Amino acid sequence: MIDNMEKIDKLDLSIISCLQKDGALSQRELADRVGLSQNACWRRLQRLNACGIIRGTRAEVSLVALGLDLTVFVMIRTSHHAKAWADGFRQHVERLPEVTEFYRIGGDWDYLIKVVCRGMAGYDRFYQKLITDFELSTVTGFFSMEAIIENRPPDLRLLED
Repeated sequence: MIDNMEKIDKLDLSIISCLQKDGALSQRELADRVGLSQNACWRRLQRLNACGIIRGTRAEVSLVALGLDLTVFVMIRTSHHAKAWADGFRQHVERLPEVTEFYRIGGDWDYLIKVVCRGMAGYDRFYQKLITDFELSTVTGFFSMEAIIENRPPDLRLLED
């Protein structure tokens, strides 16, 4: 990881922004878009990968088209806060394939889980697996009716002075 944000300049941010929008760009296309030679662009890409800022590329997939038509945001409150319990719960949730995002959060709730599944029956199967062998004080599911903004990359211009 880069220790000092001064080592990330506008060209680096431009490269990252372009890749956030289209991770399938060739090095030539990327170099052209940011105004660098292909070699200079490649060196910057290598540095950004090596320091962990760029962590790979993915295809954006329509889960609804595949039949995964229900997104649920699950809020969890627990009275258990010991490290051993939290580690066990983390491992348990990581094994549940319906989980696409998992956060430990502050405030009135302890955890937030984003679940993608096939309809209500799929969510019920997930829920039954989630609560198996774990005492949870409150589990509340918020069902998404429509994704208005989804997977939008942050605007890296926010990092500029």
